[in-house]
Amino acid sequence: MDHALKILEREFRSEPGSFLLRLRCELVWDRGSFSELERAMRAVCAGMREAEELPRWLAEGYYHVATDVPSWTAHPGFPRPEPAEYYAACIERLTDLADWFFRGEHVYIEPHTWPEL
Repeated sequence: MDHALKILEREFRSEPGSFLLRLRCELVWDRGSFSELERAMRAVCAGMREAEELPRWLAEGYYHVATDVPSWTAHPGFPRPEPAEYYAACIERLTDLADWFFRGEHVYIEPHTWPEL
């Protein structure tokens, strides 16, 4: 989980080259960077399943991603990735991951396989 936390720290700080910084400033949806972010978010959710307390920086990051990414990309002029189903699945995944992070469990019946996006 340490590697995933490092990825999230980089992303949530919007460091140069991060998915979030490129999305916001360059209007670029980088599929590879999104997949890396999404996998890290999943790993941290699984690793913190039993946590009684959540670090503020992580909580703020999950909230930020789940609320701001859909907002930023909702603009009609935003160059959304194709196909539309991929984009919709990504936005849904971010919401699902934030929900999992805050609740400590996801809403899917086990065994559940998270499809790669």
